[in-house]
Amino acid sequence: MIPATILHEAEVEMWDAVAYYENQSSGLGLDFEAEVERSVDTVKRFPERWPLREDGTRRYLTHCFPYLVVYMYLRKRIWIIAIAHCKRRPGYWRNRIKTAEQ
Repeated sequence: MIPATILHEAEVEMWDAVAYYENQSSGLGLDFEAEVERSVDTVKRFPERWPLREDGTRRYLTHCFPYLVVYMYLRKRIWIIAIAHCKRRPGYWRNRIKTAEQ
């Protein structure tokens, strides 16, 4: 399995979404957290499976939740750039690409 680094901003996004879903229904936030973990594990096993986009990122769509795991595969490491809602503020995370490239 390929090692992964989750950017701080992406981790904050995940925990914010966990809190939101948990507030909606008890246990739903934990389900979201588990789904993100499964998604990251899948990306770690098959990092080149999803199409490379023009900006150098790849995107994995979570199951049951409208979120993308936005990542880059650089220097034999996966960089999780965002845990992004599919319909909110598209591309807000683009300035994080430079952090992964350094």
